[in-house]
Order: sequence, then C-alpha cells, then structure tokens
Amino acid sequence: MYKKKQMVEVEILDLGDKNQCFGRLNDGMSIFVQGTAAVGDTVMAEIFKIKKKYLVSRFRKLVKPSPHRIDPICPYFGLCGGCKWQHMDYSEQLRLKQKQVQDALKHIGGFSDVECEPCRPAPELFGYRNKMDFSFTDLRYLSPEEIKHQDTKNSKLGDLSALSAASVKKPLDFALGFHAPGCYAKAIDLDHCDLSTEAMNLALNTTRAFCLHHKKELPIYSTRSHTGELRNLMVRQGGHTGDFMVNLITSTHKPELMQELCTDLVAALGDRLTTFVNNTTTAKNTASFGEKEFVLHGPGFITDRLGDYTYRISANSFFQTNTAQAETLYTLILEMAQLKSSDVVYDLFCGTGSIALFASGHCKKVLGVELVESSVNDARENATRHNVENCEFIQLDLKDIKLIEDDMRNFGHPDVIITDPPRAGMNPRAVKMLKKIAPPTLIYVSCNPASLARDGQMLCEEGQYQLVSCQPVDMFPQTNHVESVARFERT
Repeated sequence: MYKKKQMVEVEILDLGDKNQCFGRLNDGMSIFVQGTAAVGDTVMAEIFKIKKKYLVSRFRKLVKPSPHRIDPICPYFGLCGGCKWQHMDYSEQLRLKQKQVQDALKHIGGFSDVECEPCRPAPELFGYRNKMDFSFTDLRYLSPEEIKHQDTKNSKLGDLSALSAASVKKPLDFALGFHAPGCYAKAIDLDHCDLSTEAMNLALNTTRAFCLHHKKELPIYSTRSHTGELRNLMVRQGGHTGDFMVNLITSTHKPELMQELCTDLVAALGDRLTTFVNNTTTAKNTASFGEKEFVLHGPGFITDRLGDYTYRISANSFFQTNTAQAETLYTLILEMAQLKSSDVVYDLFCGTGSIALFASGHCKKVLGVELVESSVNDARENATRHNVENCEFIQLDLKDIKLIEDDMRNFGHPDVIITDPPRAGMNPRAVKMLKKIAPPTLIYVSCNPASLARDGQMLCEEGQYQLVSCQPVDMFPQTNHVESVARFERT
C-alpha cells in the first residue's frame, strides 16, 4: 500500500505526458515523475497522487545518473518553463524528439505502419531564437531557497549562502521574465536567457531598469484586478539581417514615458535598434498581441532572410522562431511536396508568406490564407518586394474556409495544400473542408505531435488519404518541442 509523501526509488524508462517521466516500481506499479529527471536516471521520488493503476510523484534526489545526463548551463534550469532538456546531451534530445512524434502517430493517430525518419538536428544549440516574449507580473516567483529565507528572516538571520545578492535585493512585487510551469500569476525575474541573443538580453535589462524606476506611472497589469499597464515585452532579431525590434505591450499608450524608454533603448543598443513600438490592448489576459500600435522609433517592422527571400516582419506577425533551422524546414517542405511547375498550391496559416514565397518558384501559383491582418499585409509586401507575381494572400479564419469556395474555384483547384497550423492544430471544420477540397497531396507542418496525429487520423479515417512519410525537425534545442513535416496522399 502506497502513501502520499512516501519516497520510492525508480529507474526512469521513458517520457510521459506533459513532460513527465515514466518508470515502474519493483511490483510493476507505473509511476510518473515530475521534475528534472532524465530517461536512464535512477531517482528518489516523492509520491503525491495515488491512482488505481499508477502513481504521480516529484523528483527529489538523483541516485544514479543516466549516461546521457549533463550539467545545465542556466542557473534558472528547473524553475523556468522553457529549457526543460538542458540536462540531457543533444543526441538524446534528438532521439526522444523522434520518439515523441512516432509514439503520437502510433498511439493517437493509429499509424502503426509509418516509421519516422531520424530528427534533423539544429546547427546552433543556444542563442538561436529570433523572438522572445517576456511577461510582467506583480508577483515574483521565488525559488525554494528564497522561500526558505522568507520564512526564516523574521525569526532569525536565515541562511543566505544559497542566494545571490541580486535575488535578495529584488522586489517581491515586480518581475519581468518567464512563468514557471503552471504558474501564470507569477514570473521568474530573469536577467538573461541562454536561448536569446546578447541584444535581446540587453533590451530585457534596459526595459526592466526603466520600468522599475517608473513603477508608479507604469504599474504592472494584474490578472486578478484587471488594472495596471505593463503586460509583456517582446523582442525580435533577424537571424540573418540583425534587424532588432523592441515591442512593449501595455494597457494604454503613454507617449512621454514611451519616448523616455525609447531614449534609454537607443542609448543601450545604439545602431542595433531598428525599431521600437508600443502595442496596447484591453484584453483581460496576458497574450502579447496588440490591438493598437504606436511606432516610437524606426519603421515599425524588421526584416529577416530565408534563402533568397527577405521578409518584412511586424510586431504581431508570425515568423519561424529559429531562422537558420527554418531554412532546413522549408527546404524539407519542398522536398516532400514534390512540386511541379504546373501545380496550384494553397498555403494555409501562411503567416508572413514565408512558405508561399519559398514555394513560388517551383509551381504555377500559390494562394496564402491567414487570419492575422498584419501578417497578410506583410505577406503581400514581401511578395511585392521580390517581384513575385504568382502569389495571392487573403485574410480568413480557417474554420470559415467554406466562405471562400468561389475564390478557390476562381484561383484554381489545388494540386498541393501545405498547412502549418498553430499548436492546437486545425479546427475539425477545416479538416472536413480539406477532405472536401481533396487535393492529391497534403503537407502538414506541425509543432505538436499530438495535433498532427489527431488531425491526421481525421484525414485518413475514411480511407480518403494515407500518411506516406513523416520527418521530425529540431527547431528548439534544449526544449521538449519538436517540429515535423508529414506527407499525406489521396488514395
């Protein structure tokens, strides 16, 4: 009989759902372990949930390390929700990413006869991101050592040996950084991220210093009272161009303060700062998406280059987060699409038109469909800039794709559809519409193996399509996220 808070020793055999690890105890009982365990580790874990067929526990002590375990370089590892795999060597990360896609296709989609190819590695393991979103909160997330110090400081001095001087001095009612897993009311106050560039970290610290100095005029937005100003800080940097954007998301626009912050950013970043914008929103959430935009410095957008094409990227536009690996991904999409010069291609969830332009030189014409208006405008501008005349872009929510049946008939029936949906996948109505359109080839680009497997099952459940191949691509080293490209063919 197991009890809560009981400590058990277990060897980690595999990954589980929601970035948990999985093992079996000596009596065969399944156990899920939360925390920084790695496949191959033997650990001590503390049980906190008891179910009939399994236990849920927290990692407490490493007994025997996996041969693939390494020391993480980030001091926030284990607290931050970003880099969950810094404690595993890169070969193991690639193996597990391939396995995630393979397992999802088999167990969720029912594709037992399709073998995923090995995951394509990324050229850079750190500093590869071209976009970072940092959150403001009025509650700073405390590490276990800081909590212990807070509990003891009023009764005795407390042990400060585990705490840095900086963390002791930080205010409790201000944070600019990342949320800890499952903790959206608080954020870890970061001074750097190893996935960011030097300029991104400099912009982060410059903005933090300014906002701390102006706490009274710029209170942090509260998700409890829905009052306050500061919401998010987004920074973008062109991986090939070096163009740099700072986007501060607030509740309202305060021109004088924003101009002061602009002066500080220019002083810190110099010519590296391409543009500074202030987006405002009245939404009662923490999404870093603006309703209105005010340009304080530069043109209000940056550019980046993929292959032969340079793309205009606005603050609210989607663009692949890893520039170098995006080129690998897009080349793979073209390989799997096997385009002919006579093909009509539809690019769904087209963002700024990056895939559409990549494909435009290999086919007759491309129709890009995207929900976000600024992305559609950027896509059109990108096509115009490169004198690409065989691409059209329209604004539409894909769940309403039935509304453009006449436009599709006029444009031409697609020979190939490329769809690159968000993490949640496609709306079931959109999947049904795809089956009705019935292109001979469908390329599904996915950042979520479960969504790919679910949508793929819907495509293939009546025998109309079959999954022919699937290739994982590592766009996000040090994390548990994996991109994949799947080819479906009409039977």
